[in-house]
Amino acid sequence: MKKIIMNYTMNLIKNNGIYDDEKLAVIKYGLEGLYLTISKLIIILFLACLLNILKEVIIFLLIYNVIRTTSFGLHATKSWICLLSSTIIFIGFPIIYKYLYFDNYLKVILGLILILFIYKNAPADTHKRPIVNQKRRMFFKYSSTFIAIIFVFCSILINDNFISNCFIFSLFVQSFMIAPSVYKLFNLPYNNYLTYLANNNI
Repeated sequence: MKKIIMNYTMNLIKNNGIYDDEKLAVIKYGLEGLYLTISKLIIILFLACLLNILKEVIIFLLIYNVIRTTSFGLHATKSWICLLSSTIIFIGFPIIYKYLYFDNYLKVILGLILILFIYKNAPADTHKRPIVNQKRRMFFKYSSTFIAIIFVFCSILINDNFISNCFIFSLFVQSFMIAPSVYKLFNLPYNNYLTYLANNNI
């Protein structure tokens, strides 16, 4: 199915525009990412419906993707690994969050640790998409830190236990996704912008 859709879309693009091979490669890469994101989302939402946790999954997806958008993080090297890990995170974790309770003192302590972790490691890029520009890196770092602070306040102030947990644990999950040790664990390069700068003599 993926191959059919990709071939049809790429032929449509080639027939309706003038692009060189490099530009077509960039377009294809973007389309593949979009296809994987949509197909993964459909599967996750379908499973959420079957488990009767659709509302919880959507809430966590929305909250998590706010911090993910500015701090980035690792990506799976294979689509099936991405689907498996995403299913565990977005289906398994919301089920757990429903039954966990943390008092505000613990949330403050955990929140401060996570804010510092986000500040230290964000943004975490990938070798395919290094964040080279220093101003952009600083913007993403400070934006991620600000969002993390807001999330901790939301976790403390919101009375709904599940939503409160979503805010604090979205930071926990994202801290894992941008950790240098996790990149190393999955044998993925870290600080990819430095490698890009070195290879291009910038």
